Amino acid sequence: MLTPVLTVVLPADQQALFRSSATTVGIYATVVDRDGRLVPDLREEHFEVYDNGKLQPLTLFKSDVQAITVVVMLDTSGSMTLNLDFLKIAAERFVLRLLPADQARIGSFSDKIRISPQFTSSRDDLVRYLHNDIQFGNPTFLWDAIDDSMSALTGRTGRRVVLIFTDGEDMTSQRNEFDDVLERAQKDGFMVYAIGLEGQVLGRRTRPDRNLRRLAAETGGGHFELRDTADLNTTFTRVADELHRQYVLGFSPENLDGTVHKLEVRVKVPGMTVRARQSYVASEEATAAALPDATAP
Repeated sequence: MLTPVLTVVLPADQQALFRSSATTVGIYATVVDRDGRLVPDLREEHFEVYDNGKLQPLTLFKSDVQAITVVVMLDTSGSMTLNLDFLKIAAERFVLRLLPADQARIGSFSDKIRISPQFTSSRDDLVRYLHNDIQFGNPTFLWDAIDDSMSALTGRTGRRVVLIFTDGEDMTSQRNEFDDVLERAQKDGFMVYAIGLEGQVLGRRTRPDRNLRRLAAETGGGHFELRDTADLNTTFTRVADELHRQYVLGFSPENLDGTVHKLEVRVKVPGMTVRARQSYVASEEATAAALPDATAP
């Protein structure tokens, strides 16, 4: 994720710091303490960013609330028949916690993939679509659903998030495999959050696709695997809280060699754990995304 950044002056109470840079790699970071509680009050000096193992000086740091653009994609395959009402209520919890500056679309997938027609900040419209327009199907085209979600986010600015829920493994997606989805998310700077629910189909216990954990980790998102529908509400609420409490870090890469570079973010505070994307493509031609608007209030 590479994009030009201009120097701007922001009010001190926004806790934002920009420095002039021709090219900036942007990183969103989530920090939790030993008990898994979000930590929203760290400062720039608490972070270190490494590009291919080399420490980088930060040219961008923000800790204020940043708007999100998100596609919420829900598994409505046959195995979800008995749990769909629980899922709709939980997803509604997420929608109701969106902020006025956030933009979202709601989607469903099985052997059919359907996404609401446009991004909106209207929570009423999103809730109405959630309850009235998502459709049942049979197989689980998981990787195609994530790919279509990324396509819906293409061309949007700021942080672009796919929030995917499923209770099973991919069942023969027609156009994409896991490696295709991972490569696209890494190259274009999409963040994937995955919520998985263990299920029951014809007496057989099912689990969400194990590759979702890797996809979330590589892109700096979160991964939650649940055993009970009772945990859905708190998990969707947790994701909304995380997305609104992430730090924005940035640095100027020394070498635009067109290859995939390894990223590592560290927090210099004992007992803290950080999640952030683990790679980027070091190229001027890489899709510009995920950095906040430097002129936004």
